[in-house]
Amino acid sequence: MKTVHNFNAGPAMLPPPVLERVQAELRDYRGHGMSIMEFSHRSKEFEAVNNEAETRLKRLLGVGDGWRAIFIQGGASLQFAMLPMNFLPPDGSADYLVTGSWGEKAVEEAKGYGSVQVTSTGPKFDCLPERVSASPSPAYIHLTTNETIQGVQWAHLPDVGSTPLVADMSSDILSRPFDTSRLSLIYAGAQKNLGPSGVTVVVLREELLTKGNKNVPTMLRYTTHVKNASLYNTPPTFAVYVLNLVLSWIEENGGADGMGRRNEAKAKMLYDVIDTGYYVGHAKPECRSRMNVTFRLPDEAAEKKFLSEASASGMVGLAGHRSVGGVRASIYNAVSPESCAVLAELMRDFARRNG
Repeated sequence: MKTVHNFNAGPAMLPPPVLERVQAELRDYRGHGMSIMEFSHRSKEFEAVNNEAETRLKRLLGVGDGWRAIFIQGGASLQFAMLPMNFLPPDGSADYLVTGSWGEKAVEEAKGYGSVQVTSTGPKFDCLPERVSASPSPAYIHLTTNETIQGVQWAHLPDVGSTPLVADMSSDILSRPFDTSRLSLIYAGAQKNLGPSGVTVVVLREELLTKGNKNVPTMLRYTTHVKNASLYNTPPTFAVYVLNLVLSWIEENGGADGMGRRNEAKAKMLYDVIDTGYYVGHAKPECRSRMNVTFRLPDEAAEKKFLSEASASGMVGLAGHRSVGGVRASIYNAVSPESCAVLAELMRDFARRNG
């Protein structure tokens, strides 16, 4: 079987033990003679998977009573609209801390539902903002904890007092420990650190639901999914099943703490090479992402040659986003330290031969 070093930005690599478990159970889930994909979402078998996934996710995040986790569809892109539809009052405003392309997209959606105050570090997006609130009493403050395109990450969540803090954590959820006490709502597309594409997790404080707009279509109300334990309509059952297996793998490997140590070491391998001088990292050192290592070479010809050599060495997904170019190594939880070591060695060797 051919294997590669997978640095895709998403859908991204899944843990090999999870894929092996899926393969073993694909035709016959736990002796039932049918695939989990073929069970009714109302069956006791799938409800057990769904409930286990919620319980496990909350446990890994360190949230308990007063929080709910739901599994819905539409990706983080739907959350860009669903969030203000539910929680941005017509006479209120929301603050958005924008550190990259995904934050910009969230702002554009929110503007369709109310007043939005923006604190942005653009157009270069290589750092974090110096201030975290743009208005006196926003309905909520929104940030993207890790920008995949620019490779900028919040090392620590800001303290915003009693104002609800909402985080798009699509690309770094459960990649490290963080202080959930500062948050009111988290959303994340699963396809980078949690599972396959097709399911989005939303974790929120139940008290926030009391502030929700009731004049929202049923499927776009958070209360709908919370009251029905993510089973109001047919959910992406297979994606939730795989997500639960990935959560189990994270738990078995030390949880958020274990992932944090693993990811810090992986990122260090690559940034140590970047800091030798031939490569130029995009983000300022204090704002660098441990998930998406973005850098440039001296010119586009060198970048094209580097990417060609990487491909020939079994590495995939290293081209930078089409909007910015360059090189991007997405090193999410499932990417092994061994793959990062192979990439770091190619970087060192390429710099010696071309520097």
